[in-house]
Amino acid sequence: MGFMTWNYFGDNITEQDVMSLTDAMVTSGLKDAGFNYIFIDDGWQGGRDNKNNMIPDSKKFPSGMKALCDYVHAKGMKIGTYSDAAPLTCAGYTASLNFEEQDAKTFAKWGFDYLKYDYCGAPADWQTAIARYEKMAKALKNSGREITFGICEWGDRSPWLWAHKAGGQLWRTTADVRDKWKSLKAPSKPEDLHGSGAGILDILNINGGLHSYAGPGGWNDPDMLVVGLYGKKGPSGDLGGVGCTDTEYQSQMSLWCLMAAPLMISCDVRNMNEHTKKVLLNKDIIAIDQDPLGKQAERKINNETWQVFVKPLSNGDIALGVLNASDKTQSVELDLGALDIVGKSRSFDVWEKTKSSVKNKLKLTVASHETKVFRLSK
Repeated sequence: MGFMTWNYFGDNITEQDVMSLTDAMVTSGLKDAGFNYIFIDDGWQGGRDNKNNMIPDSKKFPSGMKALCDYVHAKGMKIGTYSDAAPLTCAGYTASLNFEEQDAKTFAKWGFDYLKYDYCGAPADWQTAIARYEKMAKALKNSGREITFGICEWGDRSPWLWAHKAGGQLWRTTADVRDKWKSLKAPSKPEDLHGSGAGILDILNINGGLHSYAGPGGWNDPDMLVVGLYGKKGPSGDLGGVGCTDTEYQSQMSLWCLMAAPLMISCDVRNMNEHTKKVLLNKDIIAIDQDPLGKQAERKINNETWQVFVKPLSNGDIALGVLNASDKTQSVELDLGALDIVGKSRSFDVWEKTKSSVKNKLKLTVASHETKVFRLSK
């Protein structure tokens, strides 16, 4: 859980930005809610020195990376950095191919806690990807610091099948998220979304079926939260990213939490409106995401109108999520027994904060693109 710089800043990120974001994470209550990371994405790099050590851009990061890591750690936060398994990153900066050991030790010496490792400029086959990710995972293990490893090859080589074994703690499962509900052109295969732009629903359609591959120590990563971006120009605004409604933003938070996803905010946390704060600071939905049992919800119903998710929780409760994917308000009666939910008599609506009793059926009216989430208990 934390803030990822890419969608809002692109490659124009500076140390001043990182410091002000860190301060805002603390003062807004996001840190206390569990968002304890700042992830610096592409654009921090300044090349290599005369000993081939990676160095930051001295204009953007004049104090150096160790000083910045120390600043973030002093606020009780953790900090992540970014590189790529090729000579250059996605935005054309210095990357880590053939310098894995050296770069991992540099990141550790500076004090980084996380590495996002991209795959731009690398060969398309599975075998090369696995070998390159294994090499960096091993280098991080030998770096002298515990550094979480985020594998980012966008799902093209089905990383849920191999990324955990290759040393990743999380792996991107889809094309980059854009600030929109769905692609205007329905993809015939997931790779099409690189060209048409993946919206919230497009990513859900892929990641929602991967529940059996996630669990403690290894997570499906459906990319950043676009909550609160409202069509901001930049990476998330490309490929039709014109913004979402507040209902759609709340849906993304609901669905990502049901899917036990990493939660990476990408709107400007220094200047959030009340709805964005309400969505990101809802402790009841965050508790479902962060539940220690570590189960990704299973999608029990999946058709053009409804997607229904069931997630067992560590205290015996069940989280139930119901998305109306259609373009108009719909009503539904769910048979809890058919969803393998038995013995639950109480229901708590995590957004409305209302309690009610339930029997075998649940009658709901759900707005277009809304996701209702209930915590069901004995």
